[in-house]
Amino acid sequence: MSRWALGVDLGGTAVKLAVIDEQGRVLDHERHPTRVGSGPEGIVRQIASRGFSMYNCFKERLVGELFAGIGLGAPGAVDSRKGILSYPPNLPGWEQYPLKNRLQKVLSSEYSLDCPLILENDANIAACGEAVFGAGKKFDDFMMVTLGTGVGGGVILNRKLYRGSSGTAGEIGYMTVDYRGGSVHAGVRGTVESLIGKKGIVAMGVEIYRANPPESWSEEFHGKELGSLSPRTLEKAAHHGDPLAIEVWNKVGAVLGVGLAGVVALMDIRKFVIGGGISGAGNLIFSPAFAQIKASTLPSMHDGLEVVPAALGNRAGVYGAAARCFSSIE
Repeated sequence: MSRWALGVDLGGTAVKLAVIDEQGRVLDHERHPTRVGSGPEGIVRQIASRGFSMYNCFKERLVGELFAGIGLGAPGAVDSRKGILSYPPNLPGWEQYPLKNRLQKVLSSEYSLDCPLILENDANIAACGEAVFGAGKKFDDFMMVTLGTGVGGGVILNRKLYRGSSGTAGEIGYMTVDYRGGSVHAGVRGTVESLIGKKGIVAMGVEIYRANPPESWSEEFHGKELGSLSPRTLEKAAHHGDPLAIEVWNKVGAVLGVGLAGVVALMDIRKFVIGGGISGAGNLIFSPAFAQIKASTLPSMHDGLEVVPAALGNRAGVYGAAARCFSSIE
């Protein structure tokens, strides 16, 4: 019997939902602004309302097929066993919240929907998505890294999700690569995220352009002024040959490479799948990252090294949430 599931990706900006079958076909998808101001209870009701609407529609269309449940990826520290989400970034007022239990109760009491519900960290969910339906299908062991506003990660070992003892394994964004540096994120100095999260990349760009004012400034590629720099404008400028923008991306790739080299040395993982919006810069990041991994590891650790782009784009979260419902990877 064929199965289908509802994948939900909760973010500080948007809630994404998709109906996905076991073959990886997206049958429907929605994107809604996250009702951040409504607090945890309001967002739970938002997810429940839209999720039930999609479920109700497809249970009629997919008669004879098995509904495998709802998978939910959320930012922050997730205890998947207890169903608790702790201190999610960009979701003020949550602290420690029993997200799984509350969503189950709302679905049951208000919509009479009782079904399996799985909660995972959003980066772990993205790793599951790539493992089952994306660029990680061919790897037994790999690390998924998401580059965006922040830097997240998920680890797949022997085709299983590795969470660690408290569910925070894979958080490469909090790995310190410059303990004497000036960048600080969440009170920790010199982390990967503080350096190459979105704000870190912009700060790096501003510093480089201020130190070496360009002879010409292209509003088309750079924006109206120095304060207009963004990862997107830096990407455009680099693709048009701006040496300062290329320098920024070389440094971004090097920071990422140092972090990944630590993973190689510690865990002997040699396959890396890189996703998230900033990964759209492609080889501007990938080439210096790969070079830095090799420069920061022993020659004996170089066999089999690969850094590849994620295949699922901004749907990795919903794909992974559905994949968890199918128990393809746990």
